Amino acid sequence: MVNMDEVLSIHQAHTGVLDIESCFDITTPTDLSEAYTPGVAGLAKLIAKDTSKKRDYTMSGKLIPVITDGSAVLGLGNIGPAAGLPIVEGKALIYKNFANVDALPMALNQMSVDQFVDTVKAIAPSFAGIHLEDISAPKVFEIERRLSNELDIPVYHDDQTGTAIVVLAGIMNAAKVVGKNVHDLKIVVNGIGRCTAGVATTKILIAAGICNITLVDINGVINLGDANSNSYQQELVREVTQVDGKTLDDVIANQDVFIGLSDANVLSGKQVARMNENPIIFALANPVPEISPDDAKKAGAAVIATGSSQWPNQVNNVLVFPGLFKGLLESGIKHVDMALQLNVAHALANMISEPDATHIVPAVFDDDVGELGRNSSS
Repeated sequence: MVNMDEVLSIHQAHTGVLDIESCFDITTPTDLSEAYTPGVAGLAKLIAKDTSKKRDYTMSGKLIPVITDGSAVLGLGNIGPAAGLPIVEGKALIYKNFANVDALPMALNQMSVDQFVDTVKAIAPSFAGIHLEDISAPKVFEIERRLSNELDIPVYHDDQTGTAIVVLAGIMNAAKVVGKNVHDLKIVVNGIGRCTAGVATTKILIAAGICNITLVDINGVINLGDANSNSYQQELVREVTQVDGKTLDDVIANQDVFIGLSDANVLSGKQVARMNENPIIFALANPVPEISPDDAKKAGAAVIATGSSQWPNQVNNVLVFPGLFKGLLESGIKHVDMALQLNVAHALANMISEPDATHIVPAVFDDDVGELGRNSSS
């Protein structure tokens, strides 16, 4: 367990966990003239003639903001922009430590989609890419879509894309462990409405050729025309082959995989026992999973993953975002499209040469994780 007294002490002692450090020492008048005036005047004139030069000569070529409005923090809900700052500051620290990417934590007041998009576009000239974090659905889908279309720098929503990539990588290796063809897997995705990752995970599974997917949210199985579903859910329902039923309990029988992106204790051992032989359980809710790994194992689960470091197979987007953005910045790729997401998922899965029941994804501290994007963005 985390010692909160230590957490508070560390963060208070340093007023957070980040500093801005110079990469050029000013010790002489010549240094000052080259780093500041009058040298920067010439640099400003150069960039005025060709704004793309700012990428080469200013921090904008290597800096990304990690932006939140605190409206959908995993496990905490809508806690507001100020309370969302520790999360994005922590992610900025991870960027620097794991991939040497410079990131700036930013909190925006909660606002309409139009206002949010306009605000990010207004600050975009200072950055090489945009990382969105902990913004509620469904508005974040529209925010990401519009920013991706209207900016010439990569836009990445970690709650969606990062989670989806790690889930697919884990599913590919879990299928190898149980000796099943990944394309034949029958999968239940539970949490398609509560968590933005549910939509993104379903999209990447479909793109990977996995279509036997039953979609479940807090109201039950999502079917065509459901009044409680949104357009993004309805779009996915049209692309999958679902099992008939109204509730999770109705559809869990004879499934190969349960992917939980929902809430604590929504899956029982009895339900796991009704799944196909050697079921795969991804109980990714934090801080308490949909079913405890011990209960899932007792019920016959062959491979179990959670979102926590307490157990083997931690499926967490920290495996993706540092290395992915490092690759984006080095390659100059401007869009995180589905082809790139699939490449990254395959690269992540391939880091495990011989997957087994307790090792289907790399560990956070594995050396190659920070190079993930460099190895898959070409």
